[in-house]
Amino acid sequence: METPTKGSERVVVGVDGSDYSTRALKTAAAYANALGLPLDAINCWSRSELYFAAQIPIGGFPEQGALEDSATRVVEEAIERAFGADRPQGLRTSIRYGHTAQVLVEESRSATLLVLGRRGGRGFPGLLIGSVSAACVAHAHCPVLVVNDELQDGQPARP
Repeated sequence: METPTKGSERVVVGVDGSDYSTRALKTAAAYANALGLPLDAINCWSRSELYFAAQIPIGGFPEQGALEDSATRVVEEAIERAFGADRPQGLRTSIRYGHTAQVLVEESRSATLLVLGRRGGRGFPGLLIGSVSAACVAHAHCPVLVVNDELQDGQPARP
């Protein structure tokens, strides 16, 4: 694991709309607050499920705007569920194009901490950890916190 570079003082949280990512968002906010760092909530979108490479229209595709809008809604709804009207100070949102694990590993290069839910909304129910969380744990450039439980009395859940 590489040491975060100067200017990387932020907490990054992956948000996919699942209950686990909402818990991760709350936990990330608690850590960001305790460390006095900004919090970046990131959602990713991709066209990979819509087209085979040979079918991608030249110059883009008509669904791009709808996919970006949907990703934005996912983050905003998660923030609403997690905090209501009392959003954390320093909270920023970002919608990124690409495979989620790759984007989050890249974001970890300039982060102090990466926080993720233990699995997302589209995984297999029996898995202990999802593929995105597992990939980030294996490849991130900063410490990774994988959240399973709800916050207890405003504090991160204990292992």
